[in-house]
Amino acid sequence: MGRLLLLLLIVAAIVLLWMAFKPSTWKGNQQRRGGSASAREIKGPDDDEEFLWNIEKNRFKQRRAQEAALREEEDRMKRARERYSDPTGPKETEGPDQDAENQRDDDDQSGEGKGTNP
Repeated sequence: MGRLLLLLLIVAAIVLLWMAFKPSTWKGNQQRRGGSASAREIKGPDDDEEFLWNIEKNRFKQRRAQEAALREEEDRMKRARERYSDPTGPKETEGPDQDAENQRDDDDQSGEGKGTNP
């Protein structure tokens, strides 16, 4: 009778140990102990959230740079069209040498130049 009771206690102890330390709990214990192990493994760059975010940011920056370059080119073309299509001449200010030449040309055309006395 004592041997039977001892056998039952040994079987109960084995069952309790098996329930507490069965192989399905090993993986959970490793994750809890590891600390640095993530709940989800990253298998490739398409699974990495930070990598995908960086790609999206870079595409956004490239798009903005292209839009800015396009706007700048359109503005440059608009200024060029205005400058060269205006019949009165360029809108830019002329230098002091060109002002003096233009004044001499105006004097010659009005008849008040050198050597012409009315």
